[in-house]
Amino acid sequence: MTAKIAAFFTSLRTYWRHPAKGRYMSFREILSLSVGGIGQKLVVWCIGQMIISIGNTLIGNTIGIDPGAMYVIYLVSVLSGFPLTALRARMIDNTRSMKGKYRPYIVTMGIPTAVLGIAFILFPYERVSLMGKCAVVLACNVGFQFFYNFYNDAFDSLIYVLSPNSIERSDVLSVKSVIENFSPSIANIFLPLVARLITGENTLYDLRVFRVLFPAMLAGGFLLSLLAYVNTEEKIVQARTHVRRIRFSDALRAIARNKYFWVISLAGWIGFLESSFGNILGWMYNYQHACSAVQYSVVTAIAGNASFWPNLVAPFFIRKYGKKKILIFTNALNVFFILLMLPIVRRTGQTGTIWLLLGCIFVNQFITSLGHLLNPSIQADIRDYQQYVTGERIDGMFAAVGLIGNVITLATSSVLPAIYNRAGLNAATAQALGYNASNVYDVLFNQAYFVRISSVLIMASVVGAALNVIPFFFYDLTETDQKGMVAVLKLRAMFEDYDNGVLREETLIEVGDMITQAQADQDLTPPAAAGSTKQEKRQIAQETERLAISARVREELHRFETAAGKTSLEQARLMVAAGPEGFLNVELPTKQEVGAMPRATAQEREMRRDALMRIESVAVARRALKRDFPQGLTPFDNSVFDRLFHAEEENAKQLQETLQAVKSAKETGNTQALPALRQAVKTQQAQRAQIGAEIKQASDDYARYYRAAKPYLDAKRLLAQAENYSRLEEILALYAQAKAAQKAAN
Repeated sequence: MTAKIAAFFTSLRTYWRHPAKGRYMSFREILSLSVGGIGQKLVVWCIGQMIISIGNTLIGNTIGIDPGAMYVIYLVSVLSGFPLTALRARMIDNTRSMKGKYRPYIVTMGIPTAVLGIAFILFPYERVSLMGKCAVVLACNVGFQFFYNFYNDAFDSLIYVLSPNSIERSDVLSVKSVIENFSPSIANIFLPLVARLITGENTLYDLRVFRVLFPAMLAGGFLLSLLAYVNTEEKIVQARTHVRRIRFSDALRAIARNKYFWVISLAGWIGFLESSFGNILGWMYNYQHACSAVQYSVVTAIAGNASFWPNLVAPFFIRKYGKKKILIFTNALNVFFILLMLPIVRRTGQTGTIWLLLGCIFVNQFITSLGHLLNPSIQADIRDYQQYVTGERIDGMFAAVGLIGNVITLATSSVLPAIYNRAGLNAATAQALGYNASNVYDVLFNQAYFVRISSVLIMASVVGAALNVIPFFFYDLTETDQKGMVAVLKLRAMFEDYDNGVLREETLIEVGDMITQAQADQDLTPPAAAGSTKQEKRQIAQETERLAISARVREELHRFETAAGKTSLEQARLMVAAGPEGFLNVELPTKQEVGAMPRATAQEREMRRDALMRIESVAVARRALKRDFPQGLTPFDNSVFDRLFHAEEENAKQLQETLQAVKSAKETGNTQALPALRQAVKTQQAQRAQIGAEIKQASDDYARYYRAAKPYLDAKRLLAQAENYSRLEEILALYAQAKAAQKAAN
């Protein structure tokens, strides 16, 4: 044990700033992301209480807005999110910043999120009418649709681009989840205790409680989340010269072929009722007085702690069983444990009922958390697959296309209010029981109705959980598949950079190692034996995975030697020969002819898919040409990007040197030099902004040209890629030189 502890600290020192071989994140990055996550989760916990939803206790029970009015606010809020989500997605995918795709928005969206949350909770709702309450809640929720969702998505999506290694992402997410979940756990412990101190009662639904806790949590949480902004670096596997501005319609067409996106999305859409039981534990304490405030603090602490333990075992299970098996098992088991709550709530009023419910919810949360822990890693894998299939990294547009889910949610969101109403949570029942109908949740003080409503919600959750598990049977993207796809992405990026004359030596060595390994593995077959010892099994698994990745690399290198590859090259040559003026006149197979093509083998399906994509691409180009180039297609000079990117790199270097000079001047007390240095910083920052504006304008111009000329440009790129792949020996010769130089330097 002592040796293992010593080895851990040695590893910690060695890889504090630089990642280990085969990894992409240093310990410093992992810790900064995780501790920053504590702050982010505090913000999420607070704002999550304010986001409108049917059954929201802060808006319903505390502010006093009934489910019917909440449903109307919910509809308007979600509808407002449609254009805001599309705008958010466009901003993310078209961001070109030295700080990355997501990191800048942790700051720019985190500040308004915290400010809006503080304003929401401090507003004097007790002094305004119901209409005034609804107006304020709606206005804040429209703001949350943009600022909060942007901030939350940017932070959670950061892991997608910090490492292209799926297993490393899962490991980091496990560590991150262990650390960051301290914040909501602590918040849930203190909430009932603070409520008892402020109100003198066992109640959670008093605005004074939230006004004491939330402002400090929001401000402190945001400041702590900045650790992730300061100490992480995004790493996207993409050619340095790759430039593209993406429209929503482009992204929708691209994602339409990503089956994994639809599988995961469908699971959420049809399982919308699964969380219906979520408020029952709090209701049992608040309305049925099932325990004291101190006891309820223990209850919430234990319930919150259920999410901690899966983080410790998730990496082991992912390696051993894979994501698909875990998803199916956890979601199926979820159905059983939700159903187990039914006999428990029916004994409400008896001693110890809340503890039995807690036990059931603890196991349920443990299982659910194990499945949810996989979601960020799965989302990252889905994005890697998207880039592998289409060549484009369109992370943000996944959220925009996800608006389809919002439409489905709007169609299904009336189900839960209807369930509430049919179960008796309405004004008529409140009046019949002698309560003030201004707050229909008073019905829950009646034990019979509490049991009735809770039972109905549990059965709704069972239905939702059962539906949720079905789509996961169609998720077949394995960890080995993901590693193979990333290897191919690195290969493509390396060849593209080589063709453009910007290939870095470290990239050449990394991809060269991968190619030579793939060539060495060509005649090897996976081991037939399963292995008898744990070490043998691990070695066999590693060798099997390596051979699968090598096969994927060889397949990519020889893709133009297949029937599908030769057909694509032939049609590409025809388009390029026709030139920018005539490529749309090249005769292609019709949709009917493509539909009749055989699809029995993987190669036949690939040929059919490529043919359909070409037909669609030509149709889009015709419309774009008519709209943006009515006088004819004007060629775009790509050299403008070489000049701008060079200027951007030089500016970044100069600015870094000047900032370092400012720091040194402060440390040495050289106050005379500071004014000139600060002015230089302002000048260089202004230059950076100007260069960024020019890059944006050039990217916009290129995007218009690209859409109109896409079939022609794709054909040219395909021919160039085939030509580059034929120069493999040149690449390997350069690799050998770089490898020898590296060895000599070491």
